[in-house]
Amino acid sequence: MENTGTNQPILMPADAAEFARTLHDAPDPHFGRDPVQVLAYEPGASLRDRREAFRVVYEAVVTRIGEPTLYGGSAEGPNVRWRDGSRLLLLAGNGNRAQLSVHDTDALETEERRTFEYGGAWSADEPHDFDFLPYAWQLDRSGPGERPIEQPGSRMASSLEHFESALKLLLAAWVEQLPVQVGEDWASFCVTSGADRGRQLLVSFSLADGLHVSIDDRDGEDSPERAQLMQSRGWQTRDRGWWQTDFEVPERAEVSAVARLAVAELRARGTQEPEELRARDVSCKDRGELWLPGLGIRH
Repeated sequence: MENTGTNQPILMPADAAEFARTLHDAPDPHFGRDPVQVLAYEPGASLRDRREAFRVVYEAVVTRIGEPTLYGGSAEGPNVRWRDGSRLLLLAGNGNRAQLSVHDTDALETEERRTFEYGGAWSADEPHDFDFLPYAWQLDRSGPGERPIEQPGSRMASSLEHFESALKLLLAAWVEQLPVQVGEDWASFCVTSGADRGRQLLVSFSLADGLHVSIDDRDGEDSPERAQLMQSRGWQTRDRGWWQTDFEVPERAEVSAVARLAVAELRARGTQEPEELRARDVSCKDRGELWLPGLGIRH
C-alpha cells in the first residue's frame, strides 16, 4: 500500500480498502489528518459514470471492513459512514474525487449539527445552501457500529423555488448514489400539501424502474381537455386516475424535469409556500429508517 503519511492519493481499490481497514481498526494516528483521495472522476462524468466508478472502490471497502453503519450522500457525492461512539470512518465524494478520512465522532457530528442549525436562507431572496449540506439523505439499516442518538437535522426551504432546487439536488444524489449502496432497492416518498388536503404526489427511484413522479388525480375529469391540460404541464400517462411521468435512465436533465414538474403541479393546485408541504411515507424498500434532511420540507 502507498504511503499515506503525506496524504498521497491511493488509487488502487485494493489499497484503498486496506487503508480503510487501517482507519477503521486503528484510527488514532489518523485523527485530524486531511482526507486521502481514493478515486478520481473523469472531467464532466455523468451521474451514471460517477456511480460506476465509485462502485468499484465502495465494494472493495465493504468487502474488507463490512457494511456501513449509515448509508447516505450529499448533493456533492456519496457520504458513507462506519460509526461508533468514538470513531467515524467516512467515504465521501464530490464532483471530482472520492476520499477516505477518519474523525472523532462527536467533533464531526457537532460541526454538522451547526451547519444544519445555523445555515440556510432566511428568505426567498437569499441563496439557498442545500448543495453544501453534509448529507441530503441518510439511511440506517441497523448495520454494524452505533447509530447516532439524534436523527439528522433538516434544512427548510424558504420558497417553492428553493424547494425545487432541493428536490433536484436530492434526486440527482439518489440517481448517482443509491444503486451502489442499496442495489436495486427502491426509495420513495409522498408529498402532501395543506392547500390541497388528501392528495399525494409520489416520487420514487430505483435502478430497475428509473425515476418516477405521479399525482393523484382521481377526482379530475377523464376527458380530452383534462388530458391536454395535464400533458401541457409535463405529465405523460394516466393510469387508474394517477398522472405519471417516468424516466428509465435519468440524468441531470431528467432530474430537473421531475423537480420542475412536481413543483409546478403543487403550485397549480394551490400551494404557495414550502411550509404547507410535508414528506410522508419516506422509505427505502421498507427496510430501515430513511431521512431526507436536504429535501427542504418537514417529514
